[in-house]
Amino acid sequence: MAQQRVLPQSKETLLQSYNKRLKDDIKSIMDNFTEIIKTAKIEDETQVSRATQGEQDNYEMHVRAANIVRAGESLMKLVSDLKQFLILNDFPSVNEAIDQRNQQLRGLQDECDKKLISLRDEISIDLYELEEEYYSSRLCAGEIPTLNS
Repeated sequence: MAQQRVLPQSKETLLQSYNKRLKDDIKSIMDNFTEIIKTAKIEDETQVSRATQGEQDNYEMHVRAANIVRAGESLMKLVSDLKQFLILNDFPSVNEAIDQRNQQLRGLQDECDKKLISLRDEISIDLYELEEEYYSSRLCAGEIPTLNS
């Protein structure tokens, strides 16, 4: 099971504020939705005319729908803030990703080093054979190799 980490006071306070925002926004959505449903019910005759009551209900539904949208946008902002918090404060996983990338790059470096050493050895062998061929052909032609030639 994952080990529980103790958060500094500022992080703990921030997480508590996120939790409060979440609860407030959910409550706002639920309250406004409930009130829209209540408003949609047809009531018995009142002192206010039907047309006036209809306009008032329409206006109230628009305001409550706007409140629901505002709370939804606030929840989306909260999700964004939580992602940012996680990215900026999840040091163990960031360190793990860095270590993993370092291992990959070290493996690639070792592979390149081995290929370079192999290539160096092959070139050295080929160069030695070419020098042998060159000097043996000059000796056969009667030339004496010197440092300048």
